[in-house]
Amino acid sequence: MRVLLAENDLHTGQSLFCVLRDAEYTVDWVRDGRAASLAIAASYYAVVLLNLSLPGIGGIALLKASRAAGNKVPVVLLSAHDDPETHARGLDTGADDCVLKPFVPRELLARMRAVLRRTTGYATSRIGDEFLGLDLERRTILLNGLESSLSAREFTLMHALLERRGAVLSRSQLEERLYGWGREVESNAVDVLIHAIRKKYGQSLIRNIRGLGWSVRSENGLSTCATSVH
Repeated sequence: MRVLLAENDLHTGQSLFCVLRDAEYTVDWVRDGRAASLAIAASYYAVVLLNLSLPGIGGIALLKASRAAGNKVPVVLLSAHDDPETHARGLDTGADDCVLKPFVPRELLARMRAVLRRTTGYATSRIGDEFLGLDLERRTILLNGLESSLSAREFTLMHALLERRGAVLSRSQLEERLYGWGREVESNAVDVLIHAIRKKYGQSLIRNIRGLGWSVRSENGLSTCATSVH
């Protein structure tokens, strides 16, 4: 999954970048508020990790402008100061969580997963239903009661489709979720990935809507394929 890291401190940013990369997230890293604002407006992210003390545009001001513009991307604030008033203001402005530095990587990753599952309306690390779901912590797929592992890109693609279950995602929308800045995308990368998933789990798992994109069935088993969601 693609994450935006907005952190100006070089040491913290490098450490977080490695933690996220090792957890198989695709990471775009910016170091000032203006760059973060442009990135949030221009690209899809599963989660934004936002330092409250960014130079240029502060974290709360950036968050306020982003929410005012209608952007609903999940945001976890990163704060170096134990200031309850500032944290409360950030949460009231639209942040989904606030983490105090220094933090344990395992806790931060767990908080990110919690935000992701709440965004899709689930109370545990598993999203979907008994017929088709994902475990956000174990990064596995649950299909008709059986659980098996997914590669990082397979997991990201299936999460994108389940996040907007029943809707159709275009090639460009899936590529945006799979790849970060500076990563070359081959013209058939999505097709190859979908082919690999279908080969393992069946052709009917992912539906191709000719000329539009791909979808997985809605929870009632009927795909509402007329809807395209970014």
